[in-house]
Amino acid sequence: MHRREFLKSAIAGGLSIAATSRMSAQQKLTDQLAIVDGGGANVVAFSSADGLVLVDSGAPQSGDKVMAALKAWNANAKIQTVFNTHYHLDQTANNQMFASLGAKIIAHERTRQWMSTDYWVPELDRYEKARPKEARPTETFETAGSMSAGDEKIDYGYLLLAHTSGDIYIFFRKANVLAVGDVASPLRDPALDYFTGAWIGGRVDAMDKILTLANEQTKIVPAYGPVMTRAEFKAERDLLEEVRNRLWTQVREGDGPQDMLEGGVLKNLPRTWKDPYKFLYDAAKGMWAHHDKLDRNVV
Repeated sequence: MHRREFLKSAIAGGLSIAATSRMSAQQKLTDQLAIVDGGGANVVAFSSADGLVLVDSGAPQSGDKVMAALKAWNANAKIQTVFNTHYHLDQTANNQMFASLGAKIIAHERTRQWMSTDYWVPELDRYEKARPKEARPTETFETAGSMSAGDEKIDYGYLLLAHTSGDIYIFFRKANVLAVGDVASPLRDPALDYFTGAWIGGRVDAMDKILTLANEQTKIVPAYGPVMTRAEFKAERDLLEEVRNRLWTQVREGDGPQDMLEGGVLKNLPRTWKDPYKFLYDAAKGMWAHHDKLDRNVV
């Protein structure tokens, strides 16, 4: 190969790699909506003449990657609004960066509270420090809200005690895209932060609420993993309802998480757990915290 041809080939290859890398950092949902890689977590980006609206801000140390992907998505757009689906750091780590660029951060009031104070993390046996004021939500709500961005109507609402005590959904009505944070777990074990009040019953109820909003064409975006159809989301909901029914029986018998695990409460289900003991521990703790919602015969 001549030197000139070699250089052309190398440049073309480099451009191809760059394009592939840029595409891998984004997943296009519509002409105005994309999923950006936020350090493994999903960051939903909506673009209009009014600027960018984001759902979640990404995991720790992903700021440069998220910004690069957003620039590739829309080089000139200003980030106007960032929704936080809940308070966890892997969904909110870049809040401060976006706030410094003038973005408004919207979340449930419980999310602001958890981000504003030191709190104990049982599984880590330590306190988590409060987030800096600049990283906290600047606008909160209790039940529901709505806003417009260009010609898109964006509805958002509270999902009571589903994953944390402050989960929300964000519904891009015209695009028919629902971002639900960690209330859907197509890849990871469903997580229940029982110390915030979340429990498996609350999660199933929240998933029922999502199902009332969605239709068969709705794209449901979880905090991690692939976009889900309504049917896939309902299958996960039905699985958790089955698990809840089984756990109620075990709790009534006074069983703890190890008893449940050894008794096979998670066997013969259409999915497996990476850490079944942790899931059962958190689920059992949550059920005892909500014992008043269980059957009268609970011990």
